Amino acid sequence: MNILGISAFYHDSAAALLSDGKIVSAAQEERFSRIKHDASYPAEAIQYCLKSGEINFDALDAVVFYEKPFLKFERILETYVAFAPNGFNSFRKSMPIWIKEKLFQKKNLLKKLSTSAPQIDWKEKLYFSEHHLSHASSAFYPSPFDRAVVLTMDGVGEWATTSVAVGNGNSIKIERELHFPHSIGLLYSAFTSYLGFKVNSGEYKLMGLAPYGSPRFKDRILQNLVDVKADGSFWLNMEYFDYCTGLQMINKKFEAIFGHQRRESEASELTKFHMDIAASIQAVIDEILIRLTTELATHYAEPNLCLAGGVALNCVTNSKVLRNKAFKNVWVQPAAGDAGGAVGCALAAYHLFFNMPRSKKLGGVENVYLGPQYSSSEIESELEKEGAVFSILGRSDLIKQTCKVLTEGATVGWMQGRMEFGPRALGNRSILADPRLAKMQSTLNLKIKFRESFRPFAPSVLIEDAADWFEIDFDSPYMLFVADVKKNKRLNTTPEDDEIVGVDRLNINRSKVPAVTHVDYTSRIQTVHKETNPIFHGLLSRFKHETGCPLLVNTSFNIRGEPIVCSPKDAFRCFMGTDLDYLVVGDFFLKKDCQEVEPNKRYNKQFSHD
Repeated sequence: MNILGISAFYHDSAAALLSDGKIVSAAQEERFSRIKHDASYPAEAIQYCLKSGEINFDALDAVVFYEKPFLKFERILETYVAFAPNGFNSFRKSMPIWIKEKLFQKKNLLKKLSTSAPQIDWKEKLYFSEHHLSHASSAFYPSPFDRAVVLTMDGVGEWATTSVAVGNGNSIKIERELHFPHSIGLLYSAFTSYLGFKVNSGEYKLMGLAPYGSPRFKDRILQNLVDVKADGSFWLNMEYFDYCTGLQMINKKFEAIFGHQRRESEASELTKFHMDIAASIQAVIDEILIRLTTELATHYAEPNLCLAGGVALNCVTNSKVLRNKAFKNVWVQPAAGDAGGAVGCALAAYHLFFNMPRSKKLGGVENVYLGPQYSSSEIESELEKEGAVFSILGRSDLIKQTCKVLTEGATVGWMQGRMEFGPRALGNRSILADPRLAKMQSTLNLKIKFRESFRPFAPSVLIEDAADWFEIDFDSPYMLFVADVKKNKRLNTTPEDDEIVGVDRLNINRSKVPAVTHVDYTSRIQTVHKETNPIFHGLLSRFKHETGCPLLVNTSFNIRGEPIVCSPKDAFRCFMGTDLDYLVVGDFFLKKDCQEVEPNKRYNKQFSHD
């Protein structure tokens, strides 16, 4: 049985192909269109999925959309009625779009599918899941658990903003829901907006900024903005928010609570106040999740927890939940946001709509390396078209040479195998560097990624050595948890160092691997296994052999505002548009100084800032 899952029309559109219960392929449309967070119908992602599965549209038994548009429209309409006459201008602007495009998404989907395969009666094959069911399914069915509690938290689906489901075998049942407008995802997005970052793309900047501050506004948030009960349920005071009926997230009353106006833009100065705000909302989110998961563990007496929804991309909170130990095991969907809904709705259809059993082999590499890969002939052809100068090396020599330039302080664009599904680069579409170099963090941010200087970088570490370098007793293959750097790997700081505040704290060397040690001594870790990524594991092993250090800086292969590279062409163009020193694509090794093509000095101007 072949099922195509589709997530689209809001942000991060994606497609996924399920064949007899196995996830064959999945990819975000942005990787093909080169438009960050592309929300359009994922035509190219669909074509990739079918090609990867070696099938055509005729072989599909079902196509499933990840949510129900009519229920979402009902929520929007009822919200405007409830808040009337407030929000009339927003209502007037949004309704024509809904009536023209979104309300009739079923018709639009049928039209798109019929354009691709007019011979098929798509009315008989098109299904709709619910938004939070898609999220919950994306987390439970690929997890290694036969039974689990599944917690989904995001901005909003149709009505639900937080849901609790129980998964058992091939069944999953949503048992509890909190509804719009009371949303932890939207609360976090409100603070994202308050600090001048872009909603639905800048939330991770808020998370990265939090360790620079202190949570001195936590009580003020809990007293005025959100009422959190002992069991983790919550209620937002809508007097301070404008997202129900307005054209922005917050209002003047929100600003008055903190005595500062909204930061105008990302170009504005980041002050200690902004850092304290970030730390405070992070502390609130942590407390809500700890209360909620503690109550769920007590109520269900179940050792396993699965997480999905955009809030599950907050690796700091995930780590607090894991270390709280209310649940023995925690598994997070690698594509926890809306893109993962494409996988989830396909799984929901297979197991719930068609009542098919789960595979006995649960979890594993199939959860993440689901995107396109390129043969040597395809790589060579694309590089030649771009005018690239390259050498071709065998696997052993490729690893040896890449390790050599990394130990010399070079930065390397690294593209191997199948592209990752989800927001994290996990060793197949990565930029790599030596974590021992104190200046590497600023070099990567300012000269290669073209992004804010405060942003931290993550390490990829050999699973067998992770506990020697980090306070970690769990696996983190998808870079969705943080861990403290081991005390014996830290460096002593001076009293003068301790007096430094703000972004200047970056200049303090805190450990033997300063490029991946955040200001609070944490790192967002990817543990690397030989079984799931042998070539990346081989590179890390070689680096350890040469340096004694079993980890590398690993950041996504793209610049600010650009989707992660997909093809060899994408990789070469990013290589030539940045200060990257080397590029490795498959068995092809490229040195910047040897290229005959002129560097693209305006490359970073091609993409809108995220």
